[in-house]
Amino acid sequence: MPGDLWWIWLVLAAVFLVAEIFTAGFFIFWFGIGAAAAGLLALLGLNIVWQWFVFVVISGSLFIVSRRFAERFTKKQPPGIGADRFIGKIGVVLEDINNVKNTGRVRIDKDEWRADSETDDTIAAGTRVVVTRLDGTHVIVKISEGGK
Repeated sequence: MPGDLWWIWLVLAAVFLVAEIFTAGFFIFWFGIGAAAAGLLALLGLNIVWQWFVFVVISGSLFIVSRRFAERFTKKQPPGIGADRFIGKIGVVLEDINNVKNTGRVRIDKDEWRADSETDDTIAAGTRVVVTRLDGTHVIVKISEGGK
């Protein structure tokens, strides 16, 4: 009886491996490898307890190792790269910033951005502002210490 379970493990491994194709994150693949290893034990005639033990240990170990490996190579983007490079930059208001009316444009360096006021105050055109953060395609600004 225990030797007859190998085909169930094999089908389970195939299901996990095919499911990995349709998911992001390289997560389910390791369960497929664990199921294949458990199927090999079933084929060799080991009992179900050993099969489950090997499935859990191999799947879990590979998952943990791959997470640590992935975290090492996919670190969070450091500040100052991409659009984040505008945070802390000084700009000039080109169109009055009014959050209620959903208006506002600023120029930062040579780029123009839609802008919102951090404090919900209206900021007049010509005022110098500093970017505090980004929200989608808008910069969130506040009046710079220098003002106008």
